[in-house]
Amino acid sequence: MKKQSLFLKIFFVMCVALILPSGVALAGDNKDMGGWGIKTPYNKLYKAEDVEKFKVVVTQIKEIIPLEGMSPATALVVKESEGEDPILVHVCPAWYKKKGRIGIKKGDKITLRGYIAEINDEEVIMAAKIKNRGKVLKVRLTSDGTPFWTLSPAQLQKELSSE
Repeated sequence: MKKQSLFLKIFFVMCVALILPSGVALAGDNKDMGGWGIKTPYNKLYKAEDVEKFKVVVTQIKEIIPLEGMSPATALVVKESEGEDPILVHVCPAWYKKKGRIGIKKGDKITLRGYIAEINDEEVIMAAKIKNRGKVLKVRLTSDGTPFWTLSPAQLQKELSSE
């Protein structure tokens, strides 16, 4: 009887050990993105069907907090032409790409695709794609606006290799 009881305990522990790693992996998929996840209030503002194209000049690169409680964003301040009011462009979470790693600098003339949203009573552009000096920085899927930072490593690799 003791052998059977010991066998059942070992069997139970092994089953738990096999199940636990997959549960942990699933929890990791839903990690805290600092307000940048797919179903967050911020991401719900983006409307892929209303994306526009802009030709602008970068006047500043900085970090901002898009909405209260979110982690910092890498952002651009741009102008379409001299004398125009500047507009803020939300590029991506700073933990995804820091301002020094986006391949853009002050004075660059860029082509930008993004959605104009009202955030904190201010019109901003939520970027999808930025072309600069022959290079492309993609941060959202063109088809539906899914942020690249929410893609699986395999999906991200596929998207980045299609540039």
